Amino acid sequence: MKNNKQQSVLSFAVLVAALGYFVDIYDLLLFSIIRVPSLKSLGLNDEQIASDGLFIINIQMLGLLIGGILWGVLGDKKGRLKVLFASIILYSLGNIANGFVQTVNQYALVRFISGIGLAGELGAGITLVSELLPREKRGIATSFVAGIGLTGAVVAFFIKEMFPWRTCYFIGGGLGFILLLLRVSVLESGMFKSMENRHVPKGNFFMLFASKTRIRKYITAIFIGLPTWYVIGILITFSKEFGAHMHIQGVIDPGKSVMFAYAAISIGDILIGFVSKWLMSRKKALYIFYAITAIAIVWFFNLHNTAATQLYLVCALLGFGTGFWAIFVTMAAEQFGTNIRATVATTVPNMVRGSLNLVSMLFVWLQGSTGNYLTAGWITGLVVFITGILSVVFTDETYHKDLDYIEG
Repeated sequence: MKNNKQQSVLSFAVLVAALGYFVDIYDLLLFSIIRVPSLKSLGLNDEQIASDGLFIINIQMLGLLIGGILWGVLGDKKGRLKVLFASIILYSLGNIANGFVQTVNQYALVRFISGIGLAGELGAGITLVSELLPREKRGIATSFVAGIGLTGAVVAFFIKEMFPWRTCYFIGGGLGFILLLLRVSVLESGMFKSMENRHVPKGNFFMLFASKTRIRKYITAIFIGLPTWYVIGILITFSKEFGAHMHIQGVIDPGKSVMFAYAAISIGDILIGFVSKWLMSRKKALYIFYAITAIAIVWFFNLHNTAATQLYLVCALLGFGTGFWAIFVTMAAEQFGTNIRATVATTVPNMVRGSLNLVSMLFVWLQGSTGNYLTAGWITGLVVFITGILSVVFTDETYHKDLDYIEG
């Protein structure tokens, strides 16, 4: 299927995918940004805001994990666009419902439903863009999608500054329905259309575990992304708590930490596409951004008695370093055939998001065993980082790979 040669990096499909990811990230990170004021308005104290906040994030990530499998399978069976339509409707309704919650359990339930909906956006969008564009353009195009999309967290912060937290959720739901109207004009992937009526297994999640090679490729694809959600889900989201333990001077706003991190992530995600093209390698670009993230993590845990402004600066560097989200998802999509590509591209990022449950369990367990919040934080990071680096080492280079094939 060679008609993708005419597609531009700034084609309508790419622009709409970028806007879709923008709404996705706005909704996904909104709770991290308004966690403190929203839970405080429900009557929780500081200790409950920390513990129940982690509980709600974990429930949301569980929804993403389940939704990733659901939408991935449907994306290969029914088409990339149908998944995008259904997922947008679900998370838009979920966000509107979030504006009406009155208890922590209601909050968690609606974030779970929203998480299921949010799980379909990125993977289906990246799959569609990867299949519409030629190999020399797809890395830059998917980086553009992520770079623009990740600014959704920045916008969410400024929306939170201007409106009550419930209104922020209503705005997210409204943005989703506007996106739905834009999606109507986007064409389906030609690769999917050419496969649609063929008698081949489509969206079979268990195919990923049918051979040692596929298992290795799938597991390493997931592990590569672990450092991103350790940084966002632990260090950035709980920067207020880390700051208190490091006696950082000044008031720390976790929403501002998220804003600085995601402003930098968006820059990193665009830049890594060009770095990958320049080096003609996905893996070499990943090593560079892993190194930046490692430096930022070391700096983060050495902020004792500094000003809050320096913490925000480190959050920005952490964000820039973890700006490899698009390339990591693109690599996952590039490693598998058209008949299970959406399954992989949708499940992999959501498996990473869902793994925050395990990472936070390790973090909490280490707090109990070491008796030290900071020690638990950096040991958790060390485990996650070693896992990620080893996964990159054992992953195949995919920069030059042709995607027009069926997985047997």
